[in-house]
Amino acid sequence: MRATRFILMVVMVSAFACGVGSADARVGAAKATTITFWTAYSSDGPEVKTLEQVVIPAFERSHPGIDVKDVTIPYDDLHQKLVTAVAGGQLPDLVRSDIIWVPELANLGVLAPLDKQFRDFKSLRKKVFQGPLATNYWKGHHYGLPLDTNTRIWVYSPKALAAAGFRSPPKTFKQLRSMTLKARSKVVYLYAESGTSGWNVLPWIWSGGGSLTNKSYTKASGYLNGKKSVAAVQMLVNLYRAGALPKIIVDPNGDVGTYDGLNKGKYASMLDGPWSFAIFAAAFKDTKIAGARVPAGPGGSVSVVGGEDIVMTQSSKNKAAAAQFLRFLLSPFAQTAMAKAGQMPVLKSSKGWLVKIHPYYATYLKQIANARPRTPTPKWPQVDKILETEVAKAFRGDKSVKQALTDAAKQIDRLL
Repeated sequence: MRATRFILMVVMVSAFACGVGSADARVGAAKATTITFWTAYSSDGPEVKTLEQVVIPAFERSHPGIDVKDVTIPYDDLHQKLVTAVAGGQLPDLVRSDIIWVPELANLGVLAPLDKQFRDFKSLRKKVFQGPLATNYWKGHHYGLPLDTNTRIWVYSPKALAAAGFRSPPKTFKQLRSMTLKARSKVVYLYAESGTSGWNVLPWIWSGGGSLTNKSYTKASGYLNGKKSVAAVQMLVNLYRAGALPKIIVDPNGDVGTYDGLNKGKYASMLDGPWSFAIFAAAFKDTKIAGARVPAGPGGSVSVVGGEDIVMTQSSKNKAAAAQFLRFLLSPFAQTAMAKAGQMPVLKSSKGWLVKIHPYYATYLKQIANARPRTPTPKWPQVDKILETEVAKAFRGDKSVKQALTDAAKQIDRLL
């Protein structure tokens, strides 16, 4: 049976990897080729272990002429390392890139357009969810393919929630305000947030009916500082000033982190992605967590699209071998293996089996249905930094929420 399953896996992967073009030719087994793959998988969860002990070995067995060297780099360092490596030419063959970095890297000339590299790109794109696919598009070309996707949902500890006096998480902004204030009297924070970047605050702005920019992503003034955006951020600021949100939202050292806080029962809830369930299962086995949709405001329950794309560098000298591994990462075998490790797959076919792997994926599938992407622009890192800095000023009381968002909008306008 084991040999049969392996043969079936090889056949399945080989079928997925057909249709190669001139830069995607078959790599012979006569001479081994080593390709380098940079990632930022979490060391706290099972992703790296799954990649190194399941996915890569299976690929190397079915492609004996190719060796894969994966390099795990902390997320906060990976972007800087990529940008710095551009000048020095020390880039890998493949990168698991945050979706928000692709337009920037493509604009810098770092990435190879995959719709030119792959002869059957049109058939490949049909296999994946279209929302994540769109994050790879820049100036007429697709510079990558989606590798995993995610969104943030209301992740909570039922035990901590009960200790705060509640049977279920908040479903609306009104319940959020009321429950957060009541929970603090029980020496429990109902909700903990770890920052003021777009990833952190946009779900609240969008759920509040506001927006960061207009629909064409060309103007922030009148939108980020619009009435509904201001009201959503003001709700969070009011809770913070009332002592009902932990200080880590503006000070990483102000309190324990979100994971430790949930594990210790100090926090009842956070917004987080599907990897959190895998991390808790591995590192905090005694703490059970559950998921619900983001509390709904005037704009509904709206979260942010996250995830990573798989991209090929223009400077890669091993494009043919890299293309084969890229295809393998999008095979049902690799996508299923990483889904078991907490990474939400991008294959359309996964809808039929994803919830069977982990029931918690059901809530993520519901939340991602109307989740929104962060502004697709090469300037996003700068836009995000402005948003993070100005919103933090409002939390600290240095500026009013209206003034902070107005100042942020003016600066963002110049970038857009």
